[in-house]
Amino acid sequence: MTTNLHAPLARYAARLHASAGDRHHVASPLGAWLLLALCASAAPDGDTAGPDGIDGDAADLADALGTAPERAARTAADLLDAPHPLVPSATAVWHRPGTETAGLDAWRATLPRATGTGPLPDQAGLDAWAREHSLGLIERFPLALDPRVVLALASAVATRISWATPFDLAPAGALGPDSPWAGRLTRVLRTPAHGHRAWIAATPEAGDVAVHVAAARPAGDGTGGHEADGGAGTDTAGAGLSVVSVAAAPGVAPADVLAAAYRIAADADEPAGRRSLFDLPLGDTPLWTLREEAVRTFAPDRREQRHTAALPCWSARDEHDLTGLGFAAAGRVLAPLVGAGDVRARQAVAARYDRYGFAAAAVTGMFARVSLPPLGVARVAELRFGHPYAVVAVATDRRGDVVGPWHGVPVFSGWVAEPDDAADADLADPPGA
Repeated sequence: MTTNLHAPLARYAARLHASAGDRHHVASPLGAWLLLALCASAAPDGDTAGPDGIDGDAADLADALGTAPERAARTAADLLDAPHPLVPSATAVWHRPGTETAGLDAWRATLPRATGTGPLPDQAGLDAWAREHSLGLIERFPLALDPRVVLALASAVATRISWATPFDLAPAGALGPDSPWAGRLTRVLRTPAHGHRAWIAATPEAGDVAVHVAAARPAGDGTGGHEADGGAGTDTAGAGLSVVSVAAAPGVAPADVLAAAYRIAADADEPAGRRSLFDLPLGDTPLWTLREEAVRTFAPDRREQRHTAALPCWSARDEHDLTGLGFAAAGRVLAPLVGAGDVRARQAVAARYDRYGFAAAAVTGMFARVSLPPLGVARVAELRFGHPYAVVAVATDRRGDVVGPWHGVPVFSGWVAEPDDAADADLADPPGA
């Protein structure tokens, strides 16, 4: 990927998490951002947008994306067309049959190769898509279909990993005497002797924070955890996933802690602001206990630093209304393509963090809707084959754009004059129904 996505995502994440406030929640800013980026290629270019090179709707979309629409579209294509082996992702754009336009066709031609397109599924089809692409963690599509929907967009991002080194367990008191959770939990996670990383960092947003990083087993090691199928010959060397936990002092605003966490996650391999334990006072704080003990060490200055961490298991399920987080602008960008003026966007997300691993999935949906058509009249014919009739079985033979020699050839034909009753076996649902 040629574009650094961290800054735009951190900016979008700040808006999304601010809308959820300080309640327990989980979200995927990436899942929402990818869907906005699909819409970006429909934004007017500089030749058609006006004297300043970008029209108002495209400017609003660029503001939500945190980067120029064309750059966002390229970045999304880079991500989707080169899937990560530990973070399977999917996108789709569906339209209601009969709403095709030249503008819609032109926009769909610009979408990433991996983006699925086609007729709008029914609600059961949307729910099945959500389950399939969320590793089964999301049961239902986050939006309910109605007759006004003419265009639907969806993204899914998921992971299910095992830690390279599982946590140990500790009594809940390891969270500290000031922890409101210590009294109601029994056991919590404790870092093992090796395989995890932890440190104290100074951050501009949240002051001194406690940091812990747990990493997934390497992709392709065959020892467990979920891995996406990268395809034959896919090089997964160096692909991984780490979960960074950041805690600040009580009273620090959640937005500031999240901003610090995004900053640390951007360079967790070379953490900026890492504090020396010898620069901190001994004793207890809500974030750590610091003590000094005599040890034998080969450290150059005979001063060794060790970090352990205790943290709870956690899980969350959530839904977020995203309509006001860039999707209204995206809907206005798409409106000329399908004539839809009403937009809804919503994300369903689930996650669990425990001793052995981490699983999370988010499905983001966007519907573009038109006004209900005026009342009219429809005639419905229910055809009945209640007397003798003919049947003809015809072969089809289309091979891409080429019509093969079997196309249209009648293979079997008959006259139905003595029908059979339905067999008892036909009364049962077919396997897999």
